Amino acid sequence: MKGKRFIDLHTHGIGRYDTRTGEPGDILKMAELHGRAGTGAILPTIYSGAVDEMRKNMETVRKAMEIQRPAKEAGISEINPPRDHVPALIMGVHLEGPFLNPVRCGALDGSSFEKPSISNLKKLIEGYEDIIKIITVSPEISGVLKVTERCVDLGMRVNMGHSDATYQQAVDGKKAGASGITHIFNAMRPFHHRDPGLACLGLLDRDLYIEVIADGIHLHPRTLELVFNLKRLDRIILVTDSVKSSKTRRGAVLNSRGFLCGSSISMLDSVKILIDINITDAEIIEAARDNPARYIGSGL
Repeated sequence: MKGKRFIDLHTHGIGRYDTRTGEPGDILKMAELHGRAGTGAILPTIYSGAVDEMRKNMETVRKAMEIQRPAKEAGISEINPPRDHVPALIMGVHLEGPFLNPVRCGALDGSSFEKPSISNLKKLIEGYEDIIKIITVSPEISGVLKVTERCVDLGMRVNMGHSDATYQQAVDGKKAGASGITHIFNAMRPFHHRDPGLACLGLLDRDLYIEVIADGIHLHPRTLELVFNLKRLDRIILVTDSVKSSKTRRGAVLNSRGFLCGSSISMLDSVKILIDINITDAEIIEAARDNPARYIGSGL
């Protein structure tokens, strides 16, 4: 893995910085810290919140991208830069919400979730369509399928997540245009042999991409093995789901209620965990670099 640079499509924050900010410098510090940890490109992920707050956070990322652009155009933020300390390239944003199911809110604020409608979608994304690369929605919520279709028409990738969807509701989400699943197994209906739900579709479907958090806590090491043994290898996307926090010994971060709310790992940390459970280098490079680049069409 020496010299490889990775792509993280789901990171809320790192160190003392996160996307709940109005300061572009905070996003640039995120990019710097991820770059130091071996990540070549990131998709800062916006927490679900009030629409005005999410728009403010998106504007902050846009300004950070504009500040970073001259360096990018000069060729110093490539995925394989000559120096490991080059900041990660900021590629846009991933919206985790607000059209989600409060039953599966996880550590997100379920009271911030919005009723899915085209008008509410417009209020959220108008003016930011060019930087929104991924939006996570719950396919079972009334109105989400129309929102999904509209987002796909605008060129966005739609992930399914924070969801209590049955297997058939997940299939309906895919038919509407969803092409990925956010942090599989986490914040979704648990797999059951008579009610397999969204997680089962994610594992078996040949087309859907799935995010995988490999900190050893969000997914047990044996579950990680299951995913890599069962899922089509060019559809696995390694993500950190990292949040603003001090680095923890175990990698996972808990909130005040004791719920998992993200990780404190880098992509390189995830790679080391996968190596420890005997996932091959070729499989890891696909999941950590090639597949995420393909998913958002980055050209990286």
